[in-house]
Amino acid sequence: MRRLRWLNENLPDEPFPAVDEAMEEPNGLLAVGGDLTPERLTAAYRQGIFPWYGEGQPILWWSPDPRGIFLPGDFHVSRSFRRRLNQTRLRVTLDEAFEAVIAGCASPRPDQDGTWITREMIAAYIELHYLNRAHSVEVWLEDELVGGVYGVALHGAFFGESMFSRRPEASKIGLAYLTAQLWRWGFQLFDCQMSNPHLERLGIREVPRREYLQRLGSAMLQPHQPAPWRFDSDLNPAAEHAAWARWHREDPP
Repeated sequence: MRRLRWLNENLPDEPFPAVDEAMEEPNGLLAVGGDLTPERLTAAYRQGIFPWYGEGQPILWWSPDPRGIFLPGDFHVSRSFRRRLNQTRLRVTLDEAFEAVIAGCASPRPDQDGTWITREMIAAYIELHYLNRAHSVEVWLEDELVGGVYGVALHGAFFGESMFSRRPEASKIGLAYLTAQLWRWGFQLFDCQMSNPHLERLGIREVPRREYLQRLGSAMLQPHQPAPWRFDSDLNPAAEHAAWARWHREDPP
């Protein structure tokens, strides 16, 4: 039985264990402890590792196998959702209200007893945002924030952390905008960490950890997307995803 490595919170440069040392059950648990400094978080994401734990628990670090990701052309836009995108009254922005988005994601939901986004994590990702390593999508109905998505961006990879909706399909619309813009910028993958039924309907693929790490390594060779992050004025996510889907059928990745 593999023993978990305890990380020293006073050594932010301490290396993580190799991801192939992660446990099979629970799937992907790799290490415990440490801290959420920008240095340690950045090192983790570069290696395909992320923190996930609850209030009152030590920091838990994960690298599951398989991994859920979107590649260009994967995001599925149904005919009805295409109409919704083209006719929506919702306004979508980038990096205009990061703190409000992460607070929305951390708010309790009717089907959950609590949240895994602790106060410690909120503070850590806000700090990453100020360093241009964490970004948010905001979905507005007039001046009301009704949905959002946030995650970490390094080089050519985006690591989705969480999303929320206060109106039907608000976060889905935000995700459609975000992935369309990322593909325009040349991002190679959108990491969803784990699959779930909602993401399966949107076209997520599960890949073995080894393949994920190869794709991640390639994405890390790209330059960072500079700040400020804004959507292109001519971005049409329905048309963008349709074009990527055609390319995907003709020349699959």
